[in-house]
Amino acid sequence: MFLRSCLFESWLHILIFAPGLLCGAEVTILQPVIHRGKTNAEGFRFAIVASRWNDFLTSKLIDGAIDALASAGAADNDVEVFMVPGAFELPLAAQKAAESGKFDAVIAIGVVIRGETPHFDYVAGEAAKGVSNVSLETGVPVMFGVVTTNTVEQAINRSGLKAGNKGYEAAMAAVEVANLYREMASTENKGRGKAFPHVV
Repeated sequence: MFLRSCLFESWLHILIFAPGLLCGAEVTILQPVIHRGKTNAEGFRFAIVASRWNDFLTSKLIDGAIDALASAGAADNDVEVFMVPGAFELPLAAQKAAESGKFDAVIAIGVVIRGETPHFDYVAGEAAKGVSNVSLETGVPVMFGVVTTNTVEQAINRSGLKAGNKGYEAAMAAVEVANLYREMASTENKGRGKAFPHVV
């Protein structure tokens, strides 16, 4: 079976031919409206919740996130950083920030490196699950900027070297999603200025 397409009277027709059987099926190609968030942080407020554990790496991720927000147009007083002891504490801190009504998006940052015990699996898994749950429960986007690796070298490479900076990437994702959600909310509720009614 093979496909042959032709443009006829501004519609795309697709003819499907089978061995020994000719059947023409006319198909109209759907052109949906695609919404994509802008990378403009002006007018949005962001919380960065970061782990102090592996600080020599998380500090680089925080710097990357701040650089991303600044390059996207965020003002100094629109970004706040909250430090917690480790990645396990990120979800609750992210939830507190999301529920405060002060932020349009939260960025969770940390570094978890596999060791000799199953500790890595518990911490990384619970951090990921918890951050995801905060987004779903509060309606505020929480970006997962936690680097989880098998070796220190892999973590270094993802904290500003070979594989980029995951803090920067998470912050840019936060900007894009915040813009998209605001657009979605304005479509549903004409005239409403904020994507999230609880944001003051």
